[in-house]
Amino acid sequence: MHLGLTPWRISGQVDAHALARQAALAEEWGYESFWLPESHFAGDAAVPDPLMLLAAVSACTRTIRLATTSYLLPLRHPLQAAEQVAVLDRLSGGRVILGVGRGYQPKMFDAFEVSRKDKRRLFETCLATMQRAWKGEPVGDEPGGVRLSPLPVQEPHPPVWVAAFGPKALAQAGRLGLPYLASPMEPLGRLRENFERHGQACDAAGVARPVEVPIMRTLFVSEERRLVDQVRDQLGIAARQMAAGGRPGVSLEADDWAIVGDPATVSDKVAAYVEILGMTHLVVTRLRIGRLAAAVLERSVRTAAELFSQ
Repeated sequence: MHLGLTPWRISGQVDAHALARQAALAEEWGYESFWLPESHFAGDAAVPDPLMLLAAVSACTRTIRLATTSYLLPLRHPLQAAEQVAVLDRLSGGRVILGVGRGYQPKMFDAFEVSRKDKRRLFETCLATMQRAWKGEPVGDEPGGVRLSPLPVQEPHPPVWVAAFGPKALAQAGRLGLPYLASPMEPLGRLRENFERHGQACDAAGVARPVEVPIMRTLFVSEERRLVDQVRDQLGIAARQMAAGGRPGVSLEADDWAIVGDPATVSDKVAAYVEILGMTHLVVTRLRIGRLAAAVLERSVRTAAELFSQ
């Protein structure tokens, strides 16, 4: 199983040095990929340009894959996006995994003057143009078009996975034959339904079901029962806050979407995801609470690597 990681702590006003330190430690401990989200207008939690931050991370690491959980295509011009991804792939020696998404926050679409009703069309046309450009094909309306330079190291392009919420998004990802990057907030039962819906869409489109089954999960592991109980309580509070704020797909029961416990409990829960869903990639996501010391979070992340890294 491939083991990935999002930062266990993102500080206010995003600190590239702190992220690079976390990625370097993750690489040392055995994590195989380091993931950043994209978010806008979210105060201290905003990460508006994940590729720029991953470029800083690439300079401090050697082997760990550099990945996005939701690079938002409807907000971007496809040629500029294709150039930026290609440059990062070059900088890192071919280490990019591009998780792409559409976004869901109304205020974000309004601020970027993008119609929400067009987001799926914009997503698909942007991605198609990017894929043509990465292959070195001419793109554009002018005679002969333009050709991207530089091209990515990975051929024909970096792996593209799709973060999806809801039946329409799952159907689109399946029709495109792209791996579905499962939400960190949806419960196991719903994920099973989602993967089946995604697979059926692949079948209907006559494309192979992707072999990658990547799942993001909040994970905390500790031998200290007090810490485990504290984390479980705080995650429940966080879930209620996110559901009240309109976050889609959130279960109010933290144990539905978080993997929390001592090493044996956590190992059993991860094994269940492998057995039930065929999970091939586990992306350990940051804890959605702010009351734990950085050293405690770091210890959990390192213990998870000891349990699951190959």
